[in-house]
Amino acid sequence: MKEEGVILLVEDNPDDEALTIRALRKNNILNEVVVAHDGVEALDYLFGRGDYKDRDLNVQPTVILLDLKLPRVDGIEVLQKIRADERTKMLPVVILTSSKEEMDIIKSYKNGCNSYVRKPVDFHQFNEAIKQLGLYWLLLNVPPPR
Repeated sequence: MKEEGVILLVEDNPDDEALTIRALRKNNILNEVVVAHDGVEALDYLFGRGDYKDRDLNVQPTVILLDLKLPRVDGIEVLQKIRADERTKMLPVVILTSSKEEMDIIKSYKNGCNSYVRKPVDFHQFNEAIKQLGLYWLLLNVPPPR
């Protein structure tokens, strides 16, 4: 697969982080992966605050893989802040979560997520899900002009 653009992975569980990165690499998705371990860190990265104050904000992620159950600021609030800001409102956001709660699905779509994917427990299924996400969001999807 082509290597372009950053993938922002917002994930607080180290095992899920490692699993996601392993699945990306196994499927030849060689994009740089920036990992934010909570909602505050994700927002700091996106808006150039805190540790990311010197980051070039003209370079935004190609896709954001966002967990819902996050410390400090949860995934729904992160999604709301992404959609509320002109600089980030059109970024593709894929909810990647283990939540099976119907309300989480509804809230995610109401707040503008582009896709909602449940993390399968089985690595083979998870690997296939990441492969399909990569094929679609990194190869097939035409992003809005910057």
